[in-house]
Amino acid sequence: MSAVREAPEFDAPLASCPLCSSPRIGRRWEITRYTPHFSVDRCAACGFMFMNPRLSRESIASLYDRAYYEGSAEYSYYDERDAERYARYVWEKRLRVLRRYAPSGNFLDVGCAFGGLLKCAARYYTPYGIEMSDYSGKHAKALFGDAVHVGTLDDHPFPAGHFQVITMVEVIEHCPDPVRVLGECRRLLSPGGVLLVQTANMDGIQARSKGSSYAYFMPGHLSYFSRRTLTGALMRAGFSRVITYRPVEFGLLPKLRKSRSAFRRWTDYRHWLRIALYHLAGWVHAGDFSLTSSMVLYAVR
Repeated sequence: MSAVREAPEFDAPLASCPLCSSPRIGRRWEITRYTPHFSVDRCAACGFMFMNPRLSRESIASLYDRAYYEGSAEYSYYDERDAERYARYVWEKRLRVLRRYAPSGNFLDVGCAFGGLLKCAARYYTPYGIEMSDYSGKHAKALFGDAVHVGTLDDHPFPAGHFQVITMVEVIEHCPDPVRVLGECRRLLSPGGVLLVQTANMDGIQARSKGSSYAYFMPGHLSYFSRRTLTGALMRAGFSRVITYRPVEFGLLPKLRKSRSAFRRWTDYRHWLRIALYHLAGWVHAGDFSLTSSMVLYAVR
């Protein structure tokens, strides 16, 4: 049974695109599989999609409670601590790629949850974290002390130019003001530092073909990017170079090994075929065209 939460509140509807400020916005989808229902608009000028009206900041914060991580709420995720042994395969390979750009220094994970990635990063970097959820953030703070800020990029205590690496894995879509977030990430990076952003590519055939039923349309997701809109936003934020990895930069084998966290019997290994086929399909892309909707962008300051 889903945990009972207070009815969420919405802000006033936006009259212009939060990415390019164009007033040429219109309704794209009505998402009715969650309570309450919500609407997704699309900008005719730049193609960016976003929840409109958006949940209030208080309602957004209330989503990420204990029930969210325990899977007992309608909108929920999972507790990474239960799968940390397997998630390390992805984290370690990702860090290997990141170290090509910045081999050492201060490392900030925005949306650090319980601090799993930070524990891996501590082998090479000085780890820091930001986490909105009191429930998971307090756990990470118990591990790393004042290096973890329970809050957001709006109210953190870290100085400009302090980090060589910032990661935002499945986080940017949760942000009501992505332009400000990307600008703040650039401000926090030292010259030559790198920002990693992983999110869905809404121009991928996977997302386009599913329409309003695409799983990425959920209450906590306020912003929906394509490769083109996210690259443009990063360049406007002042980054000098953007590198796109599709489907991901850490390869297939770590993904397969991570998937074992959900296996309960030997027959579950049949899922590896589906995972492998999806990963290989992600290699089919050209320009803005992509067969799947997985993407990771590295932006260099």
